[in-house]
Amino acid sequence: MSNEMIINATDQETRVALVEKGTVSELYIERLRDKGIVGNVYKGKVVRVLPGMQAAFVDIGLEKAAFLYAGDVYISEKTGQLSAEHLHDIDDLEEGPEEDAEDAMVHSPEGSEAGPIEEGVETPEAEAPEKEPLSSESPPNESLAVTEPAPKEEVPPSPAPEKVPPREQRRFRVSRYMPPPNIGELLKEGEEILVQVTKNPIGTKGARLTMHLSIPGRNLVLMPSFGHVGVSRRIGSDKERRRLKDFIQSVCPPDVGVIVRTACEEKKPRVIKADLDYLLKIWREVEKDMLHAPAPYLLHEELDIVLRTLRDMFIDDIDRIVVDSKKEHKQILRFLEIFNPAFKRVVKFYKGREPIFDTYGIETEINRAMGRRVWLKSGGYIIVDQAEALTVVDVNTGRYVGKKNFEDTILKINLEAAREIAYQLRLRNCGGIIIIDFIDMERSYHREKVYRTFDEALRKDRAKNSILKISELGLIEMTRKRTRESLVQTLCSPCFYCEGKGYLKNKLSICYEIFRELAKFEGDVAAKEMQLSVHPEIAKTLKEEELEGLMKIEKMVNKKITVEAVPDFHIEQFEIKSRVEETKTG
Repeated sequence: MSNEMIINATDQETRVALVEKGTVSELYIERLRDKGIVGNVYKGKVVRVLPGMQAAFVDIGLEKAAFLYAGDVYISEKTGQLSAEHLHDIDDLEEGPEEDAEDAMVHSPEGSEAGPIEEGVETPEAEAPEKEPLSSESPPNESLAVTEPAPKEEVPPSPAPEKVPPREQRRFRVSRYMPPPNIGELLKEGEEILVQVTKNPIGTKGARLTMHLSIPGRNLVLMPSFGHVGVSRRIGSDKERRRLKDFIQSVCPPDVGVIVRTACEEKKPRVIKADLDYLLKIWREVEKDMLHAPAPYLLHEELDIVLRTLRDMFIDDIDRIVVDSKKEHKQILRFLEIFNPAFKRVVKFYKGREPIFDTYGIETEINRAMGRRVWLKSGGYIIVDQAEALTVVDVNTGRYVGKKNFEDTILKINLEAAREIAYQLRLRNCGGIIIIDFIDMERSYHREKVYRTFDEALRKDRAKNSILKISELGLIEMTRKRTRESLVQTLCSPCFYCEGKGYLKNKLSICYEIFRELAKFEGDVAAKEMQLSVHPEIAKTLKEEELEGLMKIEKMVNKKITVEAVPDFHIEQFEIKSRVEETKTG
């Protein structure tokens, strides 16, 4: 079966679904009133510096101040915003590690934080990046360098070296063994800085920022603070990588850097040059506006969800793009005319009367992904519970009883669950720490088989993840990079009735709580009668199941209790009013 991109666009929201061989694998939703801001470039103002957290809060014009870690601070020599003691000598500069996700800071279709659109890029003497630690959030110094310069041999004094070109001067990194400069030394309150959003506000957290700017195009990523040309490692031919690198170095201005993306392979020089000119035009406009615009100010806005998806996704693997909006259809064709004219032929306008997501079965999958329980084909099921930064998945046998022995039954359910869980994590976009409780397996090779199946299924996921093997308790612990709000957070709000708890006190608990409150009026001689206002369901329980208990309370407090049902009350809400006997005066 083919891979398709299905686009449903209205005036209120746009939904993009990636369907791989008939299965909905990824879903992106962008609403006009809640449009994401990842990739936007702002002129911001530092409102607070927190040395104890190595972070600063920056006003970029949003309701909540965004935050900037010390490791994400880049100070340009042009503006003189970084003192000389924070720069290494040119001999100590490092060009790695392979300029991959953490350096590229390019954005994936879901509007994510820096993520590996490319597997990495070629650089001289590059080292493989270290494995990401098992953590739901990256440490503050995540973008800092990872090598320490080797000691230099003593040499006789020599004439002053020639002035190094700006391309080399602007690239600096700090040793992994040295702490980053104190945030208080880099930024001051009230200072105006150039920043880019790398993560949308999620829940109670503000947006995350970086000063390492990146402007992605279809074939290239412009890195104003990079100062180096790197080439994607996904381009397998050494000859082709060298051709691309030599060409970019010959046409790229010395004050910026460039990442050559995988899509650039076999592209003609004029196409690459056109992409570079387009990105440079955007950057020059940002530089120009930066000088005169007041802070906070939006200097550059990222593309919308449809064009961003087309730009960043490897559409070479897409066999068909179907869109139900004439406006978006025309916009897609114009975009592809510039960046990839050959793919205009795969774009189709949907003319059916039935909603496009219903026709392709996507609406059903969305509703399935909203549920807490997901049934497996065998009859087993998984339970998915999500907190803000923690997801717990439980595997159960359900209706499946197996055919042979118990161990084979458990293995079959766990293998099916492993594939379904990987799919659900991707579809729901669960992020942070994830704990998976598989059904206990006694045989070690069964546990290894389930782990390998799960690990293989996760390879289709473009979000960065880190996974540990099944523990002695039968648990898999992993992290998945939080790039945006999950599907549930996007489409749902906390229940106004239970206030997001997911449960309520039962009727008997509420009745007994009322009895305890009524008992406090024992000995109150002023009150002669009491009026109890409750939800209708609680009123019914008091008058039927708990009538004897209510009569005992009446006798104990020596007061008549009148029960009134109030339909507008929350089921846990009740109100007690006492009526004082009026005294006659002569």
